[in-house]
Amino acid sequence: MIWEDMDSDLILLNRDANCEDDVFEILGGTFIKKGYSKESYVQALKDREADYPTGLDINGFGIAIPHTDSNHVIKETEGIMTLNKPVKFIQMGSEDIKVDVNVVMMLAIENPQQHIKKLQRILMIVQDESVLRKIYHAKTPQEVIECIKEKEKQIEIQEGGLYS
Repeated sequence: MIWEDMDSDLILLNRDANCEDDVFEILGGTFIKKGYSKESYVQALKDREADYPTGLDINGFGIAIPHTDSNHVIKETEGIMTLNKPVKFIQMGSEDIKVDVNVVMMLAIENPQQHIKKLQRILMIVQDESVLRKIYHAKTPQEVIECIKEKEKQIEIQEGGLYS
């Protein structure tokens, strides 16, 4: 489960950023400072985002899920950043459609074989617009973790206990 591994120090709420690069520097820089990622992580995020955009529009609510190759990761984790003003990200699967992103869920994936499984878990959570709104309006990192925990429990029930 995602919530079990979340470090509350990687949940940055109500932050200011003017562009994708600011987001990568702020949140990705925190991954580096906390020892989850190598110094190369932020530049790798920027490079990957240029080739494989991560913006998603979930019923009018923008989220981005930036991540990069495992060789830039020391220890697997997830981080979340909520933005005071939306930042434009290119939509996943597009070359030029822009999404106004309010929430960024950044991943540091250590095991390349787990890459798709981790993204599927994240997508199951963020496809629920009400969850995104709760995360966006959260006042504390613990509220974010509780929101994700609650959603993961719902998913587990829906999947008949097979989700883990």
